[in-house]
Amino acid sequence: MKVSVCVPTFNHEKYIAQMLEGALMQQTTFPFEIVVGDDASTDAAPRLIREYAEQFPDKIRAYLHPENLGPKEPREFGGRNNVLFLLKACQGDYVALCEGDDYWTDPLKLQKQVDFMETHPDFAICHHNLEVIYEDNSPSHAFNEPDQKAVSTVKDVLEDRWFIGTASLLYRNFFRTDDFAEWHHRAAAGDWALVIQLAARGKIGYLPEIMGKYRKHRGGLSNVHATTNPYFLRNRRQMFADVNEWLDFIYDDTVQKTLQYYDRLLEKIGN
Repeated sequence: MKVSVCVPTFNHEKYIAQMLEGALMQQTTFPFEIVVGDDASTDAAPRLIREYAEQFPDKIRAYLHPENLGPKEPREFGGRNNVLFLLKACQGDYVALCEGDDYWTDPLKLQKQVDFMETHPDFAICHHNLEVIYEDNSPSHAFNEPDQKAVSTVKDVLEDRWFIGTASLLYRNFFRTDDFAEWHHRAAAGDWALVIQLAARGKIGYLPEIMGKYRKHRGGLSNVHATTNPYFLRNRRQMFADVNEWLDFIYDDTVQKTLQYYDRLLEKIGN
């Protein structure tokens, strides 16, 4: 299998059909699968996913968990175990991420990203621009700035610049055989933890085209992962400290500046 499309979802009844349609419309010269993990949704999402899996049995592999995989506490880790389960279930040469409430709009998205990766073997990640859309009908906008670098490195990630929309991420699947870093399970920012481990293995390529939509709404985890949440700030700071040690302090100057940034944020909110 060339590509596994990894789709973690929870209570995405309103969105999951649009996400699956965006994946199913992909036009590729290679085989790909859609690996969906529903984390015991309480809405109609499991029924919809089951219907799609029955309609496209050769394309969709669905895991409909009867119980939420957790952890239940702390809330900042919500959905973590489902994501880790899915990432290991993806056996493609590459993995493309798209959460159940986001979706792709370009039918050639996967082909373009795989073509890039096949011709750039020293790259671990390929990402692209997205349109950010809002549930409350606030004006949409591009995820990446016009000056987003075509090539980034782990140093850019360690500078605490989040420039990779999860729905745009395609990576070389090192985790078919390798375990996640020991510190990964302690990091609330699971997407960031994943990208750091990937960026430590290769460069990050960027395609400026908008090929999908990232949905912002009240139910999204990004509202919990906020700079006003002291638990999340302390956890994020600890993640960078753990990464610094994991990388043998090669980027210590960069990481120290990031740690100081979190110290200032914590001091500002009195923690």
